[in-house]
Amino acid sequence: MFVYLDNSSTTKQYDEVTDTMLKYMREDFGNPSSLHKLGLTAEKAVKKARGQVARAIGVGDDEVLFTSCGTEADNTAITGAARAGKRRGKKIITSEIEHPAVLETFKELEEEGFKPVYIGVDKGGFIDTEQLKSEIDDDTVLVSIMHVNNELGTVEPIEDAAAMKGKALFHTDAVQSFGKLKIPTKNVDLISVSGHKIHGPKGMGALAIKKGVNIKPFIVGGGQERNMRSGTENTAGIAGLGAAAEITSANRDKNYAHMDEVRKYLMDGIADEIKDVQINSPQEHYCPSVLNVSFLGTRGEVILHTLEQSDIYVSTGSACSSNKSSGRSHVLKAAGLSDEAIDGAIRFSLSELNTIEEMDYVLVRLKKAVGDFRRLGSFR
Repeated sequence: MFVYLDNSSTTKQYDEVTDTMLKYMREDFGNPSSLHKLGLTAEKAVKKARGQVARAIGVGDDEVLFTSCGTEADNTAITGAARAGKRRGKKIITSEIEHPAVLETFKELEEEGFKPVYIGVDKGGFIDTEQLKSEIDDDTVLVSIMHVNNELGTVEPIEDAAAMKGKALFHTDAVQSFGKLKIPTKNVDLISVSGHKIHGPKGMGALAIKKGVNIKPFIVGGGQERNMRSGTENTAGIAGLGAAAEITSANRDKNYAHMDEVRKYLMDGIADEIKDVQINSPQEHYCPSVLNVSFLGTRGEVILHTLEQSDIYVSTGSACSSNKSSGRSHVLKAAGLSDEAIDGAIRFSLSELNTIEEMDYVLVRLKKAVGDFRRLGSFR
């Protein structure tokens, strides 16, 4: 049996998405900026996708900017907002558990003279809202807090946090919540999403920019995307993102309930079948696509590769950084986990395609992998 449980890293593309993209690769391949029929057909495809993505996020069509990925959307929002407000203030605020696309951008801005502040979290990964409230002042130009944490599945209180922003712009990285939860929009100025987390294409993302909010463009040149993101539009990718957004949005509630059922079955099975485990994901205010568990006395990387031999695919953390860094997860560190718990952590990330039958198979193989490591690990 093949079981894919690394959906927070990327998802299997829907066949409908692939078919849509192929149409704009093989037939309607014109440049959306061209004045002839092929160009106008491509332009219509971009316009349609913009509406599909806007409805999925919950914003207006004219508030959606297409990007090459979620990382570019984060970079554009953060640098654009900070630089647009630099005459008014230099303080920029985020949390300790953000995606590297956010944290690394904050580091770059610090070199430009901005003053970053990092909000702490509790053991469930929830931000310290009192600290956030105390840090926001007249010098603050940007607050960036993710909606759903990619390693723990924690759903942050975004609208509560955004209500505290004062004169600052508020950005949320909604890459992990897009297509799974209702995206918070009240008092939120900038929202980043990605295609390949919702069974859409890799290399496609979008940034929702609230009407009336002016930020500096990140990529300049030909003036595409209302002068906010120059470069010839990736029509096939944009159309694919639109199709994926429409499908996931239409089935969001049903898929949420299914993922929650499968997640609970897996979590209960782990607790019943395997000793010395620690559930790291919160039990309330969580996204059902993520379950993080520590198998104490093991090494997550070894368990990962052992499961891989049985065609079960999981992860030990964020794919955007874990394959390049030997350090421990900054998210789990910030949540206060012990080194033993971090070393033995596995992230199971689900989609609506996963089943209870698959979890039965996973539990059998997982129990054996953990047991074998605990018996033999000291000799490796």
